[in-house]
Amino acid sequence: MARIDRGVTSGTFSLDGETHQVDNNVWVIGDDTECVVVDAPHDVDAILRVVAGRRVRAVLATHAHDDHVRVAPALARATGAPVLLHPADLVLWRMTHPDVEPDGELADGQAVEVAGTTLHVLHTPGHSPGACCFHAPELGVVFTGDTLFQGGPGATGRSFSSHDLIVDSITAKLLVLPDDTIVHTGHGPDTTIGAEAPGLRG
Repeated sequence: MARIDRGVTSGTFSLDGETHQVDNNVWVIGDDTECVVVDAPHDVDAILRVVAGRRVRAVLATHAHDDHVRVAPALARATGAPVLLHPADLVLWRMTHPDVEPDGELADGQAVEVAGTTLHVLHTPGHSPGACCFHAPELGVVFTGDTLFQGGPGATGRSFSSHDLIVDSITAKLLVLPDDTIVHTGHGPDTTIGAEAPGLRG
């Protein structure tokens, strides 16, 4: 069965004329031979240290804010892996990478196989139009990017975001998961579906 490795990279997030210093989680799911990488923020070398020489089958973008995809093309070049992004986030991707397109698309319901484990793609718009989460039921985890954090939904005060939409997405796609599902977020500590559900269900 696949295992989950975590790295943390530091850099900036910029949108709507503002820039903030941020730490991002990088999640690598696989075995000793192959893996997938969830998000590609800030620092290729830091991500490659977590990959540790394994074959990277894909770089999965939870969304296309610059702090999650800044080094995605460079990581793809370094590993030979395709970068996959939901097409609704191309408007954000092109702000950071106007001359490079992602290698493929993510779609709701898509299955990504790695090391005998299946990641199920959940399209969860709100933080951004093409935001996606990745549910690995065999591992009891979901990777939520900036859609759900310890303490509630991700930010929706910037361009291309919607608070009502993110709450609808979380309710329809995430709160239906088992309460003990571990939530691996894009920034900060883990939580569980059960811990976050009361505040979201009202």
